[in-house]
Amino acid sequence: MAGSLRCPNFFIIGAPKAGTTALYAYLDQHPQVYMSPLKEPSYFASELRAENFTEELRPRIAREMRALEQYLRGDMREKRFGGLVSTWEDYLKLYRNVTDQRAIGEATASYLWSPSAARNIAARIPAARIIINLRNPVDRAYSQYLQMLSVGVIQGSFRELLDASLKYKDQRLGTAWPLLEYGCYFGQIERYYLQFQRSQIHISYYEDLQRSPQRLMADLFRFLGIDPGFVPDMSRRHHEPVIPRLNSLAYPLKRSGLWPYLRRLAPAPLGPRLRSLLVRSRGSLQMEPADRAFLTDYYRDDIARLASLLNRDLSSWLGSGAPA
Repeated sequence: MAGSLRCPNFFIIGAPKAGTTALYAYLDQHPQVYMSPLKEPSYFASELRAENFTEELRPRIAREMRALEQYLRGDMREKRFGGLVSTWEDYLKLYRNVTDQRAIGEATASYLWSPSAARNIAARIPAARIIINLRNPVDRAYSQYLQMLSVGVIQGSFRELLDASLKYKDQRLGTAWPLLEYGCYFGQIERYYLQFQRSQIHISYYEDLQRSPQRLMADLFRFLGIDPGFVPDMSRRHHEPVIPRLNSLAYPLKRSGLWPYLRRLAPAPLGPRLRSLLVRSRGSLQMEPADRAFLTDYYRDDIARLASLLNRDLSSWLGSGAPA
């Protein structure tokens, strides 16, 4: 804590598309936890600023920044996903509704990747606890592709996105970068090990969240020093992308910002019927075997180094051995 100011004492830092939204939602239900009402405030990642994004994403970022300014002026009783909070004063506004909660947290999935976030968090809040949830980087990349399809920032195939990412030489944030870099966990975790004691860092896995979510949450509650007996409602799936059936039509509407308005204009009785005609579930799309094989080779060395660093069998990420 910084004097009498309210600020977080724990962070969910990633990885992106590895279950951080679910962890945020489950932790938020605990009566001894206060979660920032804004998920992904991104304050401690100095790279995540509007001027560092590609030109194609600037209109979308500008809309989100205007919405964020309005949100920060309100009572922030409703949850909001996504924002680029750039000043400490604005960041502290996210915690003005804290009362007697023992664990105060935020979740920004890009903090794990960010070259600056570990150092910035340690400088401000050196006693912070760090929560990391990892996912097979191959599946993580494909899940991010589906999410980008869902929100309308891309319209091509996964292979086209991979090719663009491999050829990308700029370091402005966009659809092609840092898509693959998000999954290179070894160096990212090493950065946090240099800034924090290992006892301050809790590492779990997407497989744990899928197979035994209640056990994982009890472990996290113990890690945060709060009642481990609390059982959150885990019946809802979080941040599950839905894919437009007519992406050539949906893409320009989403890119222009018109899509949310058109959804609100749809007559309520026709909503579910229109939805089934316009979108399809995430499960309707699967990664091509050739793309999976390519990405497995791409990440092979990093996975081996990570397995050694964490003393964990990650052979299932390589398509062999028992599940991790």
